Amino acid sequence: MCELFIKADAGQWQSRTHSLRIDGVATSIRIENHFWDTLTEIGARDGMTVAQLITRLWHEAMDADHDLGNFTSFLRVCCARYHALIAEGEISGDPGVPIAGHPAQDILARETARRGLRMV
Repeated sequence: MCELFIKADAGQWQSRTHSLRIDGVATSIRIENHFWDTLTEIGARDGMTVAQLITRLWHEAMDADHDLGNFTSFLRVCCARYHALIAEGEISGDPGVPIAGHPAQDILARETARRGLRMV
């Protein structure tokens, strides 16, 4: 079983740092190449660069009063959710279909309902 992970492209878990500005403040983010690739794909689906996507995620998370003490972990979870939502059929796997075109509230309601069923 582990062979599927062990023999994967080792370049995917190598880290890379990107510098960007959020509200005029220079910052840098260091995460693995797999996550940069995923963030690039997510952003491209809605016509954004990675920097634009990250800035938007930052603003919307702050507007929702999230504690972003570990923003890189938040970005990794966003990438994992993206892949999970595609696997579950909640969002299209077609990179030409914008994420913004999916019914977020409906998807979140179904997730909540599924979690409720698992707790019983």
